[in-house]
Amino acid sequence: MSHRKDLPRLTPDLFRLPIEKIRAGYKSDTYFNQTRQILMGTGRPHRVTMQLFQREDQAMVCGIDQVLAILHAGTGHYSDARRAADLFQEYLLLEREAYRLWLNLDQCSYERLEPVQRQRFDVSAELARLWQSGFTSLRIASLADGEMADAYEPVMEIEGDLEQFVHLETLLVGALTDGTTVATNTARVVEAAAGKPVMMFGARHQGHESQAGSGYAAWMGGARGVSTDEQGEWWGSKGIGTIPHALIAAMDGDTVQATLAFAEVFPDLAPVSLVDFDNTSVETGLKVARKLGRRLWGVRLDTSRDLIDASIYQAIQDGTEAARGETTGVTPRLVTRMRTALDQAGCDWVRIVVSGGMTAERIRCFEAQKVPVDAYGVGSSLLERAGGRFEYTQDVVRPNTKRGRVHVASERLCPVDVQGLASSVAL
Repeated sequence: MSHRKDLPRLTPDLFRLPIEKIRAGYKSDTYFNQTRQILMGTGRPHRVTMQLFQREDQAMVCGIDQVLAILHAGTGHYSDARRAADLFQEYLLLEREAYRLWLNLDQCSYERLEPVQRQRFDVSAELARLWQSGFTSLRIASLADGEMADAYEPVMEIEGDLEQFVHLETLLVGALTDGTTVATNTARVVEAAAGKPVMMFGARHQGHESQAGSGYAAWMGGARGVSTDEQGEWWGSKGIGTIPHALIAAMDGDTVQATLAFAEVFPDLAPVSLVDFDNTSVETGLKVARKLGRRLWGVRLDTSRDLIDASIYQAIQDGTEAARGETTGVTPRLVTRMRTALDQAGCDWVRIVVSGGMTAERIRCFEAQKVPVDAYGVGSSLLERAGGRFEYTQDVVRPNTKRGRVHVASERLCPVDVQGLASSVAL
């Protein structure tokens, strides 16, 4: 489904990982840190093969390159674990102090900030000198971001000394779960849209730390655009957007004036007017189209799922239409009314974008009915993983494995050049 799986790997430096926290196990489930400590205490290596898989057929894999970056940063151990633990606690205190000063830069001189940053550098540098990397000792084979995988099919196999990377499992399965969820959901929405553009509007439904990964996964799944610059960072894009309700509210509730202001301030951008502010989408859309003429690229229908658009409500009241089928929110009936009104007014160039509760199933229904939509904006459904779909597991499969698990041979897994990956970020 993806046409992007043959692209070069994302290099580890792109991810700007919190290296000290990863190596310290600060972001790891505690029992993995305890396992590492136990294994290190035996004084001997524990060579294993691990495989990572999920439980959904025809899932689009995404997060592989991020996993490799985490393994690159975090595989290994500190030569003096006790000293490293003390340094890491000092690092956390310095990080917080530096951030407190950074929040008040308008009142903080460089002379006050510099010693904190210098101490932080010195602590990080000592931690780096204590770190004994084990990344290049690993043997890794994997699928590529954008490839499809079925349930229980391994997407990555790692062979190495378990004590060197056991603390990373939380991060590895998390990256793959998040990436695969968004990529697969997006791919299914894109397929349902039958060639019409899909925009990823999911930023507001996640913590901001997830934006870059989710934006990349949505792009991998076929989305044409994202809503924030950070969502586009990993693949060299920028955020795109229409006109929010907040701008209309600030313009005294006047959608026409808000759209005009947008067109004047951003003359190089094609304005898409959000026309549901007064719940009169058809009437408002016509007003905007007549005022802006061919400067207007499109209108966006985003009617609340709790409301019936005024044009449909009036038709039901008049008895010219029946109150059956979908009536609330953005419906095929509303989109068709909008298209008909624009065409009859001689504004046939104006495109219609729909958003608000769009899912692959709803889009498939719209397309089956040949609803005249030109583009879809999709948000929360791209993040949906109800019932544990796309959740990854990382299991030891050799030399021993838990009951119910076996090593699954796969000719699809390709060897990862760990030496080359490490060299790609060397000074």
